Amino acid sequence: MYYVQRNTHGQLIRVEDTSYPEADEALAPDHPEIRAWYARSTIEGRLHQLRQSDLDMIRVLDDLIQVLTSKGVIRITDLPAAALAKLKQRDEAREQLGGLDNLLDDRDNNLI
Repeated sequence: MYYVQRNTHGQLIRVEDTSYPEADEALAPDHPEIRAWYARSTIEGRLHQLRQSDLDMIRVLDDLIQVLTSKGVIRITDLPAAALAKLKQRDEAREQLGGLDNLLDDRDNNLI
């Protein structure tokens, strides 16, 4: 059994496999609302992982472009105009923040 709490519109807002004081009712594991709840949470979890991965990849690509341009493998002007504009915006934002060195705490040694 799953114990559920509903909002004023009758929608599930909390599902637990053990009873809790705010639970409104108990539903069977194969109940359509329970299956939908867990399907939605799985999808949301995967989307969150993908979004986080996207943020991480942005930094990797930014670093890669800087390495390739500093070694002369590519020129910054080889990039499409839209990509160049976005890189310039990122550089300007970093400069306004005083570079990225101040964003990391010395205790964050295990970031990468």
